[in-house]
Amino acid sequence: MVSGSSAPAGFDRARYLDRIGATAPVRADLAALGFLMRAHLDRVPFENLDVQLGRVPPETVDDIFDKVVNRGRGGWCYEVNTLFGVLLADLGYAVTRLSGDVRRGGDVAERPGNHLCLRVDLDRAYLVDVGFGGSTTTPIAIERGRVVDGPYAIHMVQVASDRWTFDETVGEGASFGFDFTTRPADEGILAAMRSALACEDWSPFVQNLVMQLRRGDTHWTLRGRVLTQLTPDGKTTRLLESADEMAAVGREVFAIELPEVARLWRRAADRHDQLFGTG
Repeated sequence: MVSGSSAPAGFDRARYLDRIGATAPVRADLAALGFLMRAHLDRVPFENLDVQLGRVPPETVDDIFDKVVNRGRGGWCYEVNTLFGVLLADLGYAVTRLSGDVRRGGDVAERPGNHLCLRVDLDRAYLVDVGFGGSTTTPIAIERGRVVDGPYAIHMVQVASDRWTFDETVGEGASFGFDFTTRPADEGILAAMRSALACEDWSPFVQNLVMQLRRGDTHWTLRGRVLTQLTPDGKTTRLLESADEMAAVGREVFAIELPEVARLWRRAADRHDQLFGTG
């Protein structure tokens, strides 16, 4: 079961599967799980647009379903991993919600519960995550080792009996990842951190507009005004110049219509000027 979450009466599995361009698997096995992950990542972007617009992101399954499925949006980890976990449980998978603590490089995680991920138990326990921006497109066995999911290399290390570290790297670049525990998440800690990340000035989601999408071996990121395309062959960047260009990127790259794009653009432009100066 999904600890802390269950499918409400109004959850429409067929419509969700249609949103991600998938069909219900014959068996709830590892191959089908990987297919569902890739389908979800291909269609549903990671995005923090509600936070950037000063709105409280939806918290209930019904409201997240409305946003992602009915309105064709994406969401952050608390939304998309919640919804994906409910879908998997509805399809017969054994799913547990896990609490993660995001960090960069060797930094110690200081804000427990700032990431929600999933554990799916099949022949062994797997880390499943469609809410970390798209660096993993396949279930990762929760065991020590390295997995290549180009353009990323994924490293998993056990640091305590029920605590692990997940790190992703590209080439010789710095690592980025999170610690997580394999026991069911403390939902109170997750809720408190979700609320803080939506409104506190220190929150990176309050400070910066972020959208990410993974299609095959290509990873797209829009951070503020900067659009980045990352592939196994390298990285390209482009600086957006207008709200119209941002709206076009939303449609053409991330396959969503950006709400109140003029406001989003102004926040992104102001933040860019704050970090890099005008010009």
